[in-house]
Amino acid sequence: MTQEQFSNSAQESWRSIIAKYQRSDLHKSIWQIIDSFVPYFVLLVAMYFSMEYSYWITLALAFPAAGFQVRTFIIFHDCTHGSFFKSQRANDIVGILSGLLTLTPYYEWRHNHSIHHATGSDLDHRGTGDVWMLTVKEYLALSPWKRLTYRVYRNPFAMLIVGPLFMFFIAHRFTSENSGPREKRSVHWTTIVLAAITVGISLLVGFVPFIMVMLPTIWIAGMFGLWLFYVQHQFDETYWEHHKEWDFVESALKGSSFYKLPKVLQFFSGNIGYHHIHHLSPRIPNYKLEKAQKEVPMFQTVKPITLFSSFRFLVLRLWDEEQRRMVGFRALKNVGRNQSVIQ
Repeated sequence: MTQEQFSNSAQESWRSIIAKYQRSDLHKSIWQIIDSFVPYFVLLVAMYFSMEYSYWITLALAFPAAGFQVRTFIIFHDCTHGSFFKSQRANDIVGILSGLLTLTPYYEWRHNHSIHHATGSDLDHRGTGDVWMLTVKEYLALSPWKRLTYRVYRNPFAMLIVGPLFMFFIAHRFTSENSGPREKRSVHWTTIVLAAITVGISLLVGFVPFIMVMLPTIWIAGMFGLWLFYVQHQFDETYWEHHKEWDFVESALKGSSFYKLPKVLQFFSGNIGYHHIHHLSPRIPNYKLEKAQKEVPMFQTVKPITLFSSFRFLVLRLWDEEQRRMVGFRALKNVGRNQSVIQ
């Protein structure tokens, strides 16, 4: 059974089908905070003391610490959707605190991320909270300098190695053009509090040890997080459509991937691999996404992407409107001489 074979009645009743998964569970939410925050802080302390023996041990511990930081970000992410707790106040408090742990301003990110959800896979409303993506025609219409800029941006090294440092240390310190007063305050207060925390801990343990612990942890977590965000929408058979033809259900089920990860990575990523479900209903808390996948036939028609198969998406750069699929720059070799590109 394919997605095209859904009956109209099944498509129209999806809200009632998934309604039962949208209720948060207080005990599960509290336990997820415990099994995310506590191991994260324990590992950071262990990293600090391990430097007395070998920095290689410190770096080894940075990987699980980064995993728990990603898991903390998923809690932050759920709070921005108001799905982690029934109480919006509780979501805001935990969201702000987890945002500090992940160097992300809560209200600013919530605002931009809501736009991402409202405009996902819409060719006419791109640009906020998503990966910069051009169509083949748009790319060919660019000047050589802008093509080079786009190529650098889409380069895996720039995106996954340099990108995390730029995003968490620089980009999150500035407001966006459409930010409101609360969003702007969120950015500035997050920066001020993070600076105060940095000074306080540096006075306690030293600035260099603090950086030697936090930098690799944040860097590794950022690489993993950005890769997840990339593969959730940048895959070969994804969905993009102009606004007049755009459909919300289609954009969720076809434009967001079902990233079937090994259990350990699924744990650290907070089930965000079930991204097709998340985009259909952001109100479902992360710990109920797998249950929804197993119980709702509509979700089982979405073809999963495995960890190893996902690596081929690194070469995808452009949306080909004629083929209706993501393609790499090599696909442009068939373009005529009058549309030659920088190779």
